[in-house]
Amino acid sequence: MLSYRHSFHAGNPADVVKHLVLAQTLQHMIKKDKPFDYIDTHSGAGFFAIDNADMQKTQEFNDGIAKLWQYQGDVDALADYVALIKGMNESAQLRHYPGSPKVAEHYLRKQDKGWFFELHPQDLKLLQKNMAGKRSLRVKDENGFKGLLALVPPLSRRACVLMDPPYEVKSDYDKAVDTFIKAHQRFSTGTYLLWYPVVDRSRIERLEQRFIDSGIRNIQLFELATQGDSEERGMTASGIIAINPPYTLKATMQQVLPELVKVLSEQDGFYRCEQLVDE
Repeated sequence: MLSYRHSFHAGNPADVVKHLVLAQTLQHMIKKDKPFDYIDTHSGAGFFAIDNADMQKTQEFNDGIAKLWQYQGDVDALADYVALIKGMNESAQLRHYPGSPKVAEHYLRKQDKGWFFELHPQDLKLLQKNMAGKRSLRVKDENGFKGLLALVPPLSRRACVLMDPPYEVKSDYDKAVDTFIKAHQRFSTGTYLLWYPVVDRSRIERLEQRFIDSGIRNIQLFELATQGDSEERGMTASGIIAINPPYTLKATMQQVLPELVKVLSEQDGFYRCEQLVDE
């Protein structure tokens, strides 16, 4: 449908959780010298100016990164995330917010490869501009679901996959699960991260159950709800389902998520940090 643009939502609470999990995962992967592939199936533009019309129209960043900008707490992973975002701003003020491609680029080394898929024509041009200059980064004007399956198993035999569909089409929920199951069948040792929005809790319960029934081992879930579940409010929560996550990630998120509830959520907000399927 190609109407979704992440620029309306950049820097919101969903981005905070998604990019913090991504950063923690990539930090873990670069501890080894061996190269790896990063695959971003729905990349968006990759980098956003706070003063652009889309971000100013919704101002969702005020409920996310802006509330954390002066974070003084003692949760190291959250402080590291804020420092990462500040490092992509030229001044002490919040002027830019990175999408997942720019977060990933920060960690990718010369020996690593980055694959970025985007179909929206305007965002594709912006992504090409934002990711230009490095041969190891490939921007693809292709369907990310199909693109992932064409890339696994990677030659490096190490990979981190982030799937962040717009979910404009309700079938995206099943398509995301189907694609991850197929990818895992071809490459079972990769780390797979699926972002999901909570608009209709029953859809997420079905999503979780499909993963539980898939036969895939070692699946974790991390979710931040800024409001209680509701059929009337739109997206009230979002989360990440992680296959083969870093062994340190669950303990890290057990510290991060309660802190995010305190800083970002309303009184009825909550978090989930669960092992959906054991190793």
